[in-house]
Amino acid sequence: MGTTSRIDLSGARWRKASYSGDSGGQCVEVARSVPGVVGVRDSKVFGGPVLLCSPGEWGAFLAGVRSGDLGS
Repeated sequence: MGTTSRIDLSGARWRKASYSGDSGGQCVEVARSVPGVVGVRDSKVFGGPVLLCSPGEWGAFLAGVRSGDLGS
């Protein structure tokens, strides 16, 4: 997602997948609470980098995961 303005993520509500319970901390967190963007970050690095994508890009990614098109 290309943007030159900074996006304020201070109020973002981060969420881990329910499937990540016993994974030993090897998880990502997703924030869908910021208007116009979806944030993805490493759950172990709260202040680290955040990948930003549009809701449409996030939806396409999820569709690819669910259909198996992204492989393993």
